[in-house]
Amino acid sequence: MNWWQRLKTFFREVVVETKKVTWPARDEVVATTVVVIAASFIFGIFLYVCDLAFFRLVDWVIRLLS
Repeated sequence: MNWWQRLKTFFREVVVETKKVTWPARDEVVATTVVVIAASFIFGIFLYVCDLAFFRLVDWVIRLLS
């Protein structure tokens, strides 16, 4: 089988497999997107607070030792 036949077979199989997929409803996509965005903000704020605390701790230790 030459490369052109294999390529055509591949794309045919991709189309067949794509038709088997159950796509989520719009409401489900919106809901999960909102959850991901909210979790990203919460995690970002948490990391910012941790970074600020560690920065102040290291700054305090450096001032204490110098």
